[in-house]
Amino acid sequence: MRLGSPKSVPTYPKTVLPIAASVGGLALFLIFASLLLVYQPIGTKVSGYFYNVDQAPEIGVSSSNNKTNVFENRVNDTDIKRKIEYSSTNKTFDSGTNTTVNLVTNKTVDLDASETIDLDTKSVEIDTNKTIDLGTSKTADSGAKKIVDSGCDLYHGNWVHDPAGPLYSNNSCPVLTQMQNCQGNGRPDKDYENYRWKPTKCQLPRFDPRKFLELMRGMTLAFIGDSVARNQMESLLCMLWQAEVPVNRGNKRMQRYYFRSTSTTIIRIWSSWLVHRTTEKFDFAPEGVDKLHLDAPDETFMDVIPTTDVLVLSSGHWFAKQSVYILNNEIVGGQLWWPDNTQKKKIDSTEAFEISVATIMSSLVTNPDYQGLTVVRSYSPDHYEGGTWNTGGSCTGKVKPATDGELVESEFTNTMHDKQVSGFNRGIKKKTNKSRVAFMDITKPFSYRHDGHPGPYRSPDPNKITKRGPDGRPPPQDCLHWCMPGPVDTWNEFLLETIRRDFEARDL
Repeated sequence: MRLGSPKSVPTYPKTVLPIAASVGGLALFLIFASLLLVYQPIGTKVSGYFYNVDQAPEIGVSSSNNKTNVFENRVNDTDIKRKIEYSSTNKTFDSGTNTTVNLVTNKTVDLDASETIDLDTKSVEIDTNKTIDLGTSKTADSGAKKIVDSGCDLYHGNWVHDPAGPLYSNNSCPVLTQMQNCQGNGRPDKDYENYRWKPTKCQLPRFDPRKFLELMRGMTLAFIGDSVARNQMESLLCMLWQAEVPVNRGNKRMQRYYFRSTSTTIIRIWSSWLVHRTTEKFDFAPEGVDKLHLDAPDETFMDVIPTTDVLVLSSGHWFAKQSVYILNNEIVGGQLWWPDNTQKKKIDSTEAFEISVATIMSSLVTNPDYQGLTVVRSYSPDHYEGGTWNTGGSCTGKVKPATDGELVESEFTNTMHDKQVSGFNRGIKKKTNKSRVAFMDITKPFSYRHDGHPGPYRSPDPNKITKRGPDGRPPPQDCLHWCMPGPVDTWNEFLLETIRRDFEARDL
């Protein structure tokens, strides 16, 4: 029997079903993407770069192809944008074997297959060839506090022993002044390098040279002041040197170092008193003696102010040196110089210091061409005991930070600090421009660091005297400047955090 031809079967189900499935899948994807954007907005602010791994979703951590993300932030009142590029060593997870990862917690680990890393008591399991999802539901330690609380007072705390040691050695920094090269000059102890400052209510992040350069991308930082300003500038360069060797573009007037990777420039200009100085004869003051016009800023650096983004000022110690004080075109006082008792002094050296600080601050905050951040580093304490720098004072034998019971209060240091604060406040009351100011108050924390000075190890001379003589007199020594590496490196941790806070506040 012959079978009839089968009836034709409609074909539309084979066509419509895939389409329906595709449309449904697309709808689900759009719903998921919308929810993701609501809970995970695009963009961030500069604070994310300095916080713990709990901030990773905000800063767009990516592990694809081991590439890094870029975000932009406004850093001034113009339309200039700052790009901060995350270093793959700091912000990129690579799940390959034996990969070193730094998660801004300053904890470095090797990731082998199925290895577990500890992130401040929280753990994330890393399997080879698996992608780490740091979405809002997967964030490690998502409830943890930020590493740095911007409201935290950085300058109240204590020194804690840190066996990790400094970021550099005296042999890994070619710009280190020999007088501060304590290890190179034969200092036998080294534990003074292994203390870090711990604020009472928060953490001060360890200095990260890459973060600093990224934060200062395309900008100029200037250190202006005396030899202690040079001490801080060289400390910063030594730490940055470990990440990148800069190009020396300096001259006799100005030290200048340029970091190509981020177009960051570090400069230093010498200015002993920060105010106008002359040596010509003035009234009854003879030629040759330094004369300080306390009401006029030092013109040697004022011309670079408009092109400076961050300015760090250091002064005070030169007010102990011979000088004449002039105010309103009148001689009002002097230090280690005065003609006779027939002339009456109106101010002493500490009052002259206060006036000079008020003068330079008012000059900066009223300069219409300056919109940068001015950081005034407070008076750096010296630790001469039993005399001053020129009368047999000594810090020989100090090898650890002082305890409260060992702390020797210096009335002069306290007075200079108070005068500096007063002058700072007087000066900034006249503010008329868009610049910002910050007072980096290191005086009290560093009053405990009598162990951080070169002492008798200020010279490479192998025959130098390093111990007291039979009569008890100490050898010549430096109890003012700071060994490198050493406590002075903490100033630049303070500086990095100060700059970060300022930039973050401007981005809000």
